[in-house]
Amino acid sequence: MMDTSMRAILAHERCSMEYTPRRKLTREFKLEAVRQVSLSEKPKAQLARELGVRVGQLRTWRLEFEKEAVTGIAKPDRSAAEDLEQLRRENAKLKMEIEILKKAAIYFAREAK
Repeated sequence: MMDTSMRAILAHERCSMEYTPRRKLTREFKLEAVRQVSLSEKPKAQLARELGVRVGQLRTWRLEFEKEAVTGIAKPDRSAAEDLEQLRRENAKLKMEIEILKKAAIYFAREAK
């Protein structure tokens, strides 16, 4: 006989709402997906399933590429934006550390006198 805690664990393992890490899809993948949708005779939903994305995401990518073609301005790559944000955070942290070290140097210089 199975106790209730074991049932809860097994039920949790079957849960479809489990966390899955977000995939980073390349620009080339997105372009190829949009190209396949426009050229293929298959339904968009079927192609989306085969590619492992949502139909709405394919539409979003298509609209982004169309806008990019008209304006000539490419949307910055998400990874580049993330890298920039990480560098900004790291820069702020380093500036704070420098200020702390300056204060410590002044303190120890006074102590040495």
